[in-house]
Amino acid sequence: MKILGIESSCDETAASVVVDGKKILSNVVATQIPFHTKYQGVVPELASRKHIEWIQPVVHEALEEASLSINDIDAVVATNRPGLMGSLLVGLTFGKTLAWSLGKPFLAVNHMLAHLYAAHLLEDVSYPYLGLLVSGGHTIICKVNNFDDIEILGTTIDDAAGEAFDKIAKYYDFGYPGGAIIDKLAQKGNRLAAKFPVPIFHDPKHRYDVSYSGLKTAVINQIDQFWNKDFEKTPENIAASFQEAAVKTLVSRLFLAIEDTGLKTIVAGGGVAANSRLRELLAERDDLHCIFPPLKLCGDNGAMIAGIAYKFFQRGETSDWNVGCSSRIEGFRHPR
Repeated sequence: MKILGIESSCDETAASVVVDGKKILSNVVATQIPFHTKYQGVVPELASRKHIEWIQPVVHEALEEASLSINDIDAVVATNRPGLMGSLLVGLTFGKTLAWSLGKPFLAVNHMLAHLYAAHLLEDVSYPYLGLLVSGGHTIICKVNNFDDIEILGTTIDDAAGEAFDKIAKYYDFGYPGGAIIDKLAQKGNRLAAKFPVPIFHDPKHRYDVSYSGLKTAVINQIDQFWNKDFEKTPENIAASFQEAAVKTLVSRLFLAIEDTGLKTIVAGGGVAANSRLRELLAERDDLHCIFPPLKLCGDNGAMIAGIAYKFFQRGETSDWNVGCSSRIEGFRHPR
């Protein structure tokens, strides 16, 4: 089954053709980073306008790269949650219109489920496992029982991990996007330059939850309090010390989930899954099987959308033509 997947939840216009949920024939991603850099963050209205300009040529390029015509496609799918409403509407409306005009099935996809499925495009992963979803908008530690059965164990009580990276980068004028730039700077700095706080929650209800607002405040407003006087306050050292605390905040909660559930397979997804220090810390655990998608599948992309859609189509599921979109994640279970 050849599925065309469309993703437009934030500031990437993406389209991909995937066969039977596994074989990627094309994966085209048009990034808007140059247009949002001067604002050091995504401007929603600008993002949606760029999606309108780019959606048709990106889909055309995906078909061309796959050496297919539009009539060769068996189904069309598009992201409908979570994300920026204006951006989501572009991809969802284009996808529905295209499927209707071709007389093909259509499916709306939760792209956070798709981020976890990205690893399945590379290898067969047995359920259950622990999922680590880290992006600009979400930080989630979850138990993945099936491709569409996700049980949230922990999440952020304030800023998402990627959001914290962007805010620190913006304050210190490191550049945009913050995650990639801080990671690059950190590799030239010393993570011992400052010992920023890693929050711990004593309430059992928050055993796996994380917080980044305190760390953000410490790095921006209280940096002298935590700084090691033996080091210069360079961008590289600030980046390395912040990244160390940010990643250890996340990994400490994940390790508790591993201890409590006994699950040793970890699947990461989302833009922050590309972080080199996160990968290093998890690689230090010889008892874990950690699966990170390649960098091109960590960020938002159409391949993961088309890939997971095949699982729904196998069960005979499709979406109604009146399906809408939502900025909220939805569809995940929270045991608390």
